[in-house]
Amino acid sequence: MSLFSWFCKFSIAPLVKFLFVKEIKGRKNIPKRNFILVSNHQSYLDVLIDGSLCVPRNFHFIGRIDSWKGISKIFVKGLYFIASVIPLNRNDKESKNKVIQKAIEVLKKGDVLIIYPEGTRTKTGKLQEGKYGVAKIFLKTGVPILPVGIKGTFELLPPHKKLKVKKIVTVNIGKPIFFKKELEKIKKINKHSKEYSQILAKITDEVMASIASLISEE
Repeated sequence: MSLFSWFCKFSIAPLVKFLFVKEIKGRKNIPKRNFILVSNHQSYLDVLIDGSLCVPRNFHFIGRIDSWKGISKIFVKGLYFIASVIPLNRNDKESKNKVIQKAIEVLKKGDVLIIYPEGTRTKTGKLQEGKYGVAKIFLKTGVPILPVGIKGTFELLPPHKKLKVKKIVTVNIGKPIFFKKELEKIKKINKHSKEYSQILAKITDEVMASIASLISEE
């Protein structure tokens, strides 16, 4: 376990729970082994909440660097290094490929990966369409996907607004998802085929449907 993760367990996680989290359901669904945590993305607070679900295990986020400039970019890069965040330039195809490879590496090492399949924070509070990144990483690793639904963080810290401190956030952790049939299918098909794209779409749709269901259950 990394020192950063233990630090989060005894400092950030209790603080986040004390200030913002009203209820967490489904903790029993968190696997003993490593997993890919996927959740909706309403606010920067989601990062603190999802990270607190994983401690004291080693965990990694994928974080964008393309929107930061100057001193802010240097600061963010330093923060990413400390927190073991995988940097992503969304405007660079090579960067996207490197992110997938790095994600595969950390999962094969036994660490946890946290991904927001929407790709960015929602501007309206509603769940957006999912990207194929989660499906690609799953098919390369076979590591189970753990869906999480979060409500309340948009009200506390929507994009470009000030933070409100209220204990209103609810977190619903679903059961791990494992696409066994799809893993078997891809062994026999071309990765550039239409059938492979259909498998990516199927996995993505089911993951997003699971997250949507967890949000509505709240």
